[in-house]
Amino acid sequence: MISLVEVSKIGELEDETMKKLSIGGHDILLARVGDRYYATANSCPHMGGNLSQGKLEGTIVTCPVHGSQFDLTNGQVIRWTDWTGLLAAVSKIVRSPRPLRTYKVQVEGDKIMVEV
Repeated sequence: MISLVEVSKIGELEDETMKKLSIGGHDILLARVGDRYYATANSCPHMGGNLSQGKLEGTIVTCPVHGSQFDLTNGQVIRWTDWTGLLAAVSKIVRSPRPLRTYKVQVEGDKIMVEV
């Protein structure tokens, strides 16, 4: 069943920052870029890294474990790892690139709501 859950208030998350939330058994990454909010799975689909401990540049989040990068707007893989050569090729065979799961975000008044 899909439900809208309040996860934060406007102003609690500064611009260009992100935080990990646990909602209904899901670990979710909430990020703010400008006046927009994004919610995705917090676990990197490559090797399970904690994305909230990674780096945020615009809408691109970089995993702190192997440098995988994802676009928060749609979950698209930007870079599967920061490895090169044979190691990168083997990595794609062992664990093929997968997008990051995204969640719908709504702002209602001063509330930030995520659909889970």
